[in-house]
Amino acid sequence: MVVINEWCKGKVPVIGILTAQKKDGSIAGNAPLFIGLQKKLISHNGISFIFTLEGVHEHSIEGFTFIPEKKGWEKITAPYPDLVYNRIPFRTSEEELKNTEFFSCLRDKNIPFFNPGFIDKYELYQLFKNHPTLQSYMPATITAIHKQEFLSFLTKFNSIYLKPAQSARGNGIFKLVLDTDKKICFKGLKTSEEFLTFDHFWVEWENKLKKKNYLAQEEIKSRLYDGNRFDLRILAHAENNHYIVTGVGIRQSQIQEITTHIPKGGRLLPYDLFQTEELDLFIQTIVEQIGKALSKKLGFFGEFSIDVGISQSGQYYIYEVNSKPMSFDESEIEERKIDHLCRLFLQLTGNKK
Repeated sequence: MVVINEWCKGKVPVIGILTAQKKDGSIAGNAPLFIGLQKKLISHNGISFIFTLEGVHEHSIEGFTFIPEKKGWEKITAPYPDLVYNRIPFRTSEEELKNTEFFSCLRDKNIPFFNPGFIDKYELYQLFKNHPTLQSYMPATITAIHKQEFLSFLTKFNSIYLKPAQSARGNGIFKLVLDTDKKICFKGLKTSEEFLTFDHFWVEWENKLKKKNYLAQEEIKSRLYDGNRFDLRILAHAENNHYIVTGVGIRQSQIQEITTHIPKGGRLLPYDLFQTEELDLFIQTIVEQIGKALSKKLGFFGEFSIDVGISQSGQYYIYEVNSKPMSFDESEIEERKIDHLCRLFLQLTGNKK
């Protein structure tokens, strides 16, 4: 309490980072990011603390602040912060939060916050498919819950991906291929199965598809590099009523072709291998358009990442937009991320010093 109150007396920005508890009661979240933000904020004469919904009270919040001199966390009780940065890592925890009055309380207190929440993949598709700029970059997508519609979609494209509407990091993704003899080839990250007919597949998978709100998305035949597909990970942040590109990384599949995520066996490639003026312009354009579209529809987004693919014909496609970007393996992108976030914190809190 002493630490926070001393800073508050100096009229400095106080940033609250909202996360969640694990089942064992410990605090979840990206500790290196939280520590990096605290160190950078202190250099700008600010401070941050992390907290969970369990620590929120009517007039105060219990949480933890990182003390660089002690290289450790100190438990504190603080007044409500000047800004709340939503880094809840679990969708279930965020759903519980939406049923509380916390965000309403922040609005009543005129406390800015971002991001408003995880993004549902189908909600994203519906938002972008009618957008004047973004619609041309969206792969065809439907909900995978109606048998006849699903079969017609598979018949049209022959090869599709199945994705849970609410998932991240390549979890739960499958590839479905309709052979010329009408057999169904079903491929996961570690499994492969064949069904004699679509009906055989549907009998086994109907309930699973409906339970997790799966989407069916046309497969984009990706441009290859050294024989394997790759895609782009783009990190973006808000700045002065615009959205800027913080960094671009390339991820390439290696041991499987379902996803390019590093935890699933993908590898890093440098962006300059593929960088062109045309690609730079495309990235800058979609970053600005996506940021504005999301904020207008769902609430202010201060950051997000985008997964983009390039087809064999050179067409660009937007695969995913993530409101809680994972850490980038490129250290320079992570450093810029912390810089841009702190600049945004200061901007949104009025740069009080």
